[in-house]
Amino acid sequence: MSVPVIPLEHFFDDPERAAARVSPDGSRLSWLAPADGVLNVWVSPLEGGDPVQVTHDGDRGVRSYAWTRDSSRILYLQDTGGDENTHLFVAELDSPNAADRDLTPWDGVKVSVVDVPQNDPGHVLISANRRDRSVFDVERLDLATGETTHVAENPGNIMGWLTDRDGALRAASAQTPTGDHQLLVRDDESQDFRLLAEYANEDSGMPYAFSADGTELYVGSAVDNDRVRLVAVDVRSGAERVIDGDDEADLGGPIISDRTGELLGAVYRRDRLVINTFDDGFAADLAAVRAIHPGDPMIGSSDDEERYWTVVFDDDRDPGATYLFDRQTGQARLLFRSRPWLVPETLAVREPVQITSRDGLTLHCYLTRPVGEERNLPMVLLVHGGPWARDSWGWDPQSQFLANRGYAVLQVNYRGSTGFGKAFTHAAEHEFAGKMHDDLIDAVHWAIGSGIGDEQHIAIYGGSYGGYAALVGATFTPEVFAAVISVVGPSNLVTLVKSFPPYWRPLLAGTWFKFVGDPEDPEQLEDLKARSPINRVDKIVAPLLVIQGANDPRVTKHESDQIVDALRERGVPVEYMVKDDEGHGFAKPENRKDMYRVVERFLATHLGGRAAE
Repeated sequence: MSVPVIPLEHFFDDPERAAARVSPDGSRLSWLAPADGVLNVWVSPLEGGDPVQVTHDGDRGVRSYAWTRDSSRILYLQDTGGDENTHLFVAELDSPNAADRDLTPWDGVKVSVVDVPQNDPGHVLISANRRDRSVFDVERLDLATGETTHVAENPGNIMGWLTDRDGALRAASAQTPTGDHQLLVRDDESQDFRLLAEYANEDSGMPYAFSADGTELYVGSAVDNDRVRLVAVDVRSGAERVIDGDDEADLGGPIISDRTGELLGAVYRRDRLVINTFDDGFAADLAAVRAIHPGDPMIGSSDDEERYWTVVFDDDRDPGATYLFDRQTGQARLLFRSRPWLVPETLAVREPVQITSRDGLTLHCYLTRPVGEERNLPMVLLVHGGPWARDSWGWDPQSQFLANRGYAVLQVNYRGSTGFGKAFTHAAEHEFAGKMHDDLIDAVHWAIGSGIGDEQHIAIYGGSYGGYAALVGATFTPEVFAAVISVVGPSNLVTLVKSFPPYWRPLLAGTWFKFVGDPEDPEQLEDLKARSPINRVDKIVAPLLVIQGANDPRVTKHESDQIVDALRERGVPVEYMVKDDEGHGFAKPENRKDMYRVVERFLATHLGGRAAE
């Protein structure tokens, strides 16, 4: 079929609607939708009626939100200009025209929500680094007054906190000086935490929730196994009981009834989403939901009685189809499609493929080709960030946009990507610009050898670690790529470490230092320098586009400035886009659209794809 050039805005503007939620009392629906071009929360009666805008963010837009347990308020986190120092805001539903209140107006402080307790709807538990910018303590916040009371002080090694079903802070995950993980518990908030179990760095030990009776913790564990399984840890003895696992993928997380605390299922992400069920009623409802739509279903919310679910389907060609499912009647009602202007038949299929690396690892990848075109295509190697993350099947606006412009798009879960077992993740230790990059090059050679990609017209493009990988492509394998795009990509691994936010530094032993290197160690310092693109700028021959948010706390603007300045000093042309009101990625739709217009033109110029007129 002949596919038209789809307007760039259709991929990268804000959705028409998204993130539907049922209120806890089951009387109302909420969702995100633009108001004067900025995403905010809207609410209507469950059975339909006139929607009312209840939040009033006028700048970056609300990206995620939650109901309070009494269904009277909406909570959301917001930063300033992408600096990631998030504050907690509240909107009162009985005063929908009133300005949203900043409950945590503390300069330079990052706030997160630990829990919205069922039995205490007037309070939430938050973590904040206002006492010490490098660690997060826990406070109980009064939603009416904004007053806080101390709950727990972080001694410096705690990475996360966990409450029980009554909202009491009873567990924490900590890190040892060598980067291993500890699981801490206590019986109530009057006691000190005690060590319950210790896990080697590669064995996870991530706590998810307490059991319904509070005697066990549900934990992700790879002890005596390559892949993370769901286990129950006895809160007295620390003994593990294996509940469930998968032969191909790590545990994504458990599904637990908010009403009863019972374990309903476990989620795994192979090439597609897999959900193992432990409850017959839940299994029957999930089967009914799967029959609604071909995408992968995700339960977005439920009321307190768990009669209603909002279900959003992750689908490669139909983003954000959202339904209200009545578990009592078995009926489903379409609430909205997030981007109704997109026609699924004009979009490309996202195909899972497996590629073997030169040293025998299986690389789980995704290939997206222009509709009706399969061979000898200009190709974009699109590299995910992290690197401790992964590409997954489902809606991906970048790959769809690029495929519509005539490019094959190859996304590679290179070694170090998460979800494929601990051996695969830890095969990336000290392999930045080494075997991690070899995996990307092996995938390119596979695509060329399969007749998919035209070897004279290959680009590498990514953000964060993907931006670093793009710069590595330009400097370590310059003969492979005809164009390079780095978005918020580190150019110097030494200066990158030194610029990390203070609250990252207590965690570096188990992450950055273990996988990449410690610049305080002279031998590792030299290795970091050798793996830094900034020290190989003389190798760059391909056209380079660099994109950066000025307020990025993770990869500071200095990382992009360095490589751009070095190239300009040599008289090498380089395009550089900086947005002064953005951070680690672009949140504002006008900035996203500006960025992709530049990307579109850049690739059309250097790879020969098509562009909108």
